[in-house]
Amino acid sequence: MIKSQYKVIGVMSGTSLDGIDLVYTTFNFGTKWSFQILYAETLAYSAYWNTTLKDLVLLSEIELRQIDEDYTRYLASKIKDFIVRYNINDIDAICTHGHTALHQPHKKMTYQIGNLPILASLLEQTIVCDFRVQDVELGGQGAPLVPIGDALLFCQYEFCLNLGGFANISYEMDNQRIAYDICPVNIVLNYYVKQLGYDFDDGGRIALTGKTNNDLLEQLNNLDYYKKTFPKSLGLEWVKSVIIPLIDSFNLEFKDILRTFIEHIALQISKEINKRTHVSALVTGGGVYNDFLMSRIKTFSKNTIMIPSKEIIEFKEALIFGFLGVLKLRGENNCLQSVTGARHDHSSGNIFHE
Repeated sequence: MIKSQYKVIGVMSGTSLDGIDLVYTTFNFGTKWSFQILYAETLAYSAYWNTTLKDLVLLSEIELRQIDEDYTRYLASKIKDFIVRYNINDIDAICTHGHTALHQPHKKMTYQIGNLPILASLLEQTIVCDFRVQDVELGGQGAPLVPIGDALLFCQYEFCLNLGGFANISYEMDNQRIAYDICPVNIVLNYYVKQLGYDFDDGGRIALTGKTNNDLLEQLNNLDYYKKTFPKSLGLEWVKSVIIPLIDSFNLEFKDILRTFIEHIALQISKEINKRTHVSALVTGGGVYNDFLMSRIKTFSKNTIMIPSKEIIEFKEALIFGFLGVLKLRGENNCLQSVTGARHDHSSGNIFHE
């Protein structure tokens, strides 16, 4: 049934393995969409799940299927705890991205674990999930998926930029929404910081002590991906097969790796947002808390960098996956051809009832 108000839980797990983001949100439709985040929380992964999730691309199909079931049950328990903790009793749907195990759209392959039908029975709720698969089947990249939310919920900003495992951007061009992944961010930074015994480089302080290696920076900036036009997207497989081997071939100190890669990120991002000048760019995601990275982006940018509230910084993607679920329940398009390269706009995702 089409309604003017929906109360949903949005669930997101990103490639940087920061944890599971959950938001309980009200979406209202009048002349345009509006929202209110009622509760939001990030649940850190255990050591077991951190180790398991970072190595998914190395597993066989049989191993992956078993982990999918285990992760779906684990996700259900975490969502149930969230519902109990905040005494949530009015839910139209739980809308979840799952966690990306494989993403190779050029091979017509994308696989997000945690989206099995048992999620509905375990939680006794309507589930909307698995938003990428249909888009890949229609010839699309299956990503990014957030731009429809940027267009309908954050239209006051010319650019919407998210700094998570990867940096992605969305904006209007020729009356169409355009979006694509720019470059890796936390998925690479955190990989090297963890070898120093830290979960992340707090404020970019370690990177700040390093020196830029110009040869590595030049080779990073000249990678083929950056010469491609949109639609395009990145995955963990590309980082493992291209980025990490290239960086490691230089045998640098970790602080110099971090410093060089931050310069690479800042240059790639500024190249994209400087396609227009004197406009505003909304920046969200965990990378916002890397003060050194943000200072380098601002150095190269010709635009106003807008930092929203902590809730939006940290939970914008989970919020928008909740919104994708609402659009699916309404039978409305939530994947845009202009963004993913699919054959047409479509309403993607599976709906499972309890």
